[in-house]
Amino acid sequence: MNTLRTPDECFAQLPDFGYQPCYELVPDQDGGTLRLAWVEDGPADGEPVLLLHGEPSWSFLYRTMMPVLAAAGLRAIAPDLVGFGRSDKPTRQEDHTYARHVEWMRFLVEDVLDLNGATLVGQDWGGLIGLRVAAEHPERFARIVAANTGLPTGDHPMPDIWHLFRETIQKAPDIEISRFVQAGCARPMSDQVRAGYDAPFPDETFKVAARAFPGLVPIRPDDPASEANRAAWAALAASETPALVAFSDGDPITGPMGPILKEVLPGAKGRTHPTIANAGHFLQEDAGPELAAAIVDFVRATPR
Repeated sequence: MNTLRTPDECFAQLPDFGYQPCYELVPDQDGGTLRLAWVEDGPADGEPVLLLHGEPSWSFLYRTMMPVLAAAGLRAIAPDLVGFGRSDKPTRQEDHTYARHVEWMRFLVEDVLDLNGATLVGQDWGGLIGLRVAAEHPERFARIVAANTGLPTGDHPMPDIWHLFRETIQKAPDIEISRFVQAGCARPMSDQVRAGYDAPFPDETFKVAARAFPGLVPIRPDDPASEANRAAWAALAASETPALVAFSDGDPITGPMGPILKEVLPGAKGRTHPTIANAGHFLQEDAGPELAAAIVDFVRATPR
């Protein structure tokens, strides 16, 4: 598997994101290895909170949340999915499959970090991947926080706006990552923050994952990932793991999934679920401290 690695100097001017990255080599499932990156904040012995970003962002998305979680005594861990951030970037779209990304994250959770009693926070693809890992390895997770995400199987149609996004990002000759993130926000970003989202992708060759991910979402019942996602739904529907559904009030893509998660997940029953106000799809960017505070309250209300 051929990969690219974003030069370190691209990350020299990140606003409010001065964390020193951690790195580990993971099997690429093609006979080689990939470097996977993550950042941490908070006490090493704090309860772990795994913060998974989506498409086309990276761990920079969690920069305003990590200090809030750390101040509450939690160990905030924000990985970069393969193809994003400081993690290695496979150069062919066919190198990216849903199953591979689930396995890469499982390897980090189990074989590298050996997380136990973790709180999963998944948004966008962070939920598509994270919910699979949590469903298939429930012994590792004490709680689940679903934030503007879902677990599609292809059995129900995706909204038209998602199909428009998919077509645009796959066909555009040049992708400005920060423009897509800003389009998914309800509040304006500064030029410095926009540059932070663009930092891992110095040219088009680094954006293969960003182009590939929309095509990996199951939109047909016979999609290669559909059966595994159905099995994950079944496992989650039988699990008493405490769950918090923390959606924003302004996401036309995943908004309809919120009520379904509240209904299906037993651990969500009888709980007050926050609606993050004045926030779009990327609610971490729009209202990170508010979302982090809701997570802290949830962890405190559900002691292990």
